[in-house]
Amino acid sequence: MVRFENVGLRYGLGPEVLRDLTFGIDPHSFQFLTGPSGAGKTSLLKLLFLSLRPTRGLVTVFDHDTARLTKDELSILRRRIGIVFQDFRLLDHLTTYENVALPLRVMGKEEASYRSEVVDLLEWVGLGHRIDAYPPILSGGEKQRAAIARAVIVRPEMLLADEPTGNVDPPLAKRLLRLFVELNRTGTAVLIATHDLSLLEQVEARRLIIQQGSISIIDPNGEEDERW
Repeated sequence: MVRFENVGLRYGLGPEVLRDLTFGIDPHSFQFLTGPSGAGKTSLLKLLFLSLRPTRGLVTVFDHDTARLTKDELSILRRRIGIVFQDFRLLDHLTTYENVALPLRVMGKEEASYRSEVVDLLEWVGLGHRIDAYPPILSGGEKQRAAIARAVIVRPEMLLADEPTGNVDPPLAKRLLRLFVELNRTGTAVLIATHDLSLLEQVEARRLIIQQGSISIIDPNGEEDERW
């Protein structure tokens, strides 16, 4: 699904923030992305979401060399990827329901075909009572849950989540993690960037560890993965 080969990234004339990244993400896989603050986790997520191009190296997504794609072609590929941003990126003029349903509307679906699914998902993430509320009056945790619901409603082929449980209490964090696990079981590859060590203990999953711009990989058995 994704292949990085000797990828490096720098901003402007500064030093490389990511260097010599070589790894792959398989279809239907589940992994955590961890590492200290400033190590490059968010930059890696942006490369995976195709909102950044690498400074050097090869990034292949869904069998496409991203360096050869136009902006329009990259945009089409991004529709196959769901992402949960740390800053939520909800639209203030839309209700919670409308924000979550927006990807389906963009795809041209009729509301009658998806309304019950959106409502059910909002109930599941604890936002059933906020369905008609606008983002400015939502708490940080409520915005986080709405952003997650919006990302998973289209059942993307790959889901990227940047600290998706950072604004919720532990019981709800566990429930949201279960949502990601269930989505993975239906076929979506999931990558969760997190500082929350308790999440890592709840799911046996591959760990991608970023340190000082480089990556190491630990398989679910706690051994270093040499495949890449």
